[in-house]
Amino acid sequence: MADDTPAQPDPTRSSQGLPDFVSWPTFPFEGDFTVRPLDPPVDLEPDREGEDPSTCTACKRTDEEYIWVDERWRLRALGPTGLPIVLMLETRSHLDLGDLPNLLATEMGVLTVRLERAIRCLDGVARVHVNRWGDGSAHLHLWFLARPYGQLQLRGTFLSLWDDVLPPVPERPWLENLAFVAAYLAEHGGRAVAAPPPIDWGNDPGGE
Repeated sequence: MADDTPAQPDPTRSSQGLPDFVSWPTFPFEGDFTVRPLDPPVDLEPDREGEDPSTCTACKRTDEEYIWVDERWRLRALGPTGLPIVLMLETRSHLDLGDLPNLLATEMGVLTVRLERAIRCLDGVARVHVNRWGDGSAHLHLWFLARPYGQLQLRGTFLSLWDDVLPPVPERPWLENLAFVAAYLAEHGGRAVAAPPPIDWGNDPGGE
């Protein structure tokens, strides 16, 4: 998959059979690498988590474990992690991407654009990456990852790796971000579950 940053080929690494991206400035790691041998293909792929709806973790979660909900969709937060905000948009029904009826497919497009706008309004956010990986869970979930403003090293397809590498962001601004996004969506319908953190009066310069 191509990154949106110019590649900086390293002839030494290329001669070792490594792809050029290991020398890109956006690659999170440095040092010597070797390519892991590719295992032979299996005859039967294992079930994903939740292939059986009765065992699906997403289906068992209550609405209070999400930051925003409506009749057909729920929005969940991960973290705090290394990025300003990482969210998952899930269908309420146990469906995968290819199972969506036209109504949900249309709503997914609208919610994706709406979420991108909301997250991009947060202080210190430059870009929003939207991803879907389908190998972990059978229950549809779209990822929304916020790239911090000015952190050019985090551009491109390695952003999810950087999220695991960077130290967690402070909890209070993270909670404020969640509340803002939830309220933004609730302006168009549904219910905001996340609320702003309580005011810390001990740090209020105007308090007694």
